[in-house]
Amino acid sequence: MTIAGGTRALVVGGLGFIGATLCRRLAAGGAEVTLVTPSRARHPDDASDLEAAGARIVEADVRDRAAMAAVVERQHLVFNLAGQSGAVRSMEDPWADLDVNCGGALSLLEALRVSNRDATLVFTGSRLEYGRVGSEPVDERHAADPLCIHAIHKLTVERYLKLYRELFGIRSVTARLTNPYGPGQPRSRTAYGVVNRMIHLALANEVLPIYGDGRQRRDYIYIDDAVDALLALASAAGLTGVYNIGTGVGTPLVEMAEAIAAIAGGGRVEHVRWPPLAEQIETGDFVADVSRIRRDTGWQARVGLDEGLRRTVAHYRAHVTS
Repeated sequence: MTIAGGTRALVVGGLGFIGATLCRRLAAGGAEVTLVTPSRARHPDDASDLEAAGARIVEADVRDRAAMAAVVERQHLVFNLAGQSGAVRSMEDPWADLDVNCGGALSLLEALRVSNRDATLVFTGSRLEYGRVGSEPVDERHAADPLCIHAIHKLTVERYLKLYRELFGIRSVTARLTNPYGPGQPRSRTAYGVVNRMIHLALANEVLPIYGDGRQRRDYIYIDDAVDALLALASAAGLTGVYNIGTGVGTPLVEMAEAIAAIAGGGRVEHVRWPPLAEQIETGDFVADVSRIRRDTGWQARVGLDEGLRRTVAHYRAHVTS
């Protein structure tokens, strides 16, 4: 999926795991890219590469209302990838999750209301918003029933989007992502991104811990497919509301970990006891029904789990990460 050359695109959270890949794709397609990051010093290599590709980098916090009002001006597309991730972390520090995720999203929406009501906003939601759903694939009509603060705040932002769309005409679309993985997430990120975390452990020949029996199925989506989906939602005319982004294929967590160990040629899977809080908010199986986005945009995931794991292992084996 591509965006027309000359399109002005703003990516808030543009040096994060998904954001950096999205910015590279936008720049390669000829878009005029502006990215917002709270700290370019945390991502010096990506920052340099993206500037070399023509992107403009603005250091600012998404909660800074004046800064957001300035950067949204004249933008055609705005991608909100900013925020704090991690279900357990949100329960341990709900105030930070509220401030960053809800406060930041509201700051960006107010900036659009004041400075640019014509832009299209793409927001990244989460499969965690659905809560416990059982073994069948879940479509967007399924009732949301969050089990953690992070998911409640994601759902709250979706309500903000609906309100601002109805009152102020700000077009928005939400991508409820399943479990993205792939090159770009450093070893130090442990609060989220289970696949990448397991790959780092396997390459270091360390234990890959699996809580309980690990039979819960997850829908793992490769980073390039996730970015393709965001671009598809941004470029299709007239789309609003919520879209699931996943592969539609469920894989037990323990099988994913065993595959990583085999591909990496190191590490070993070890079953451990659930931490009490993590067990309380565990959602069980989740497989996305992605028929809506396929019908409305033609998008579908193209990289299977085995191929995606092989690509990611090869990347991290070839690059020093921190």
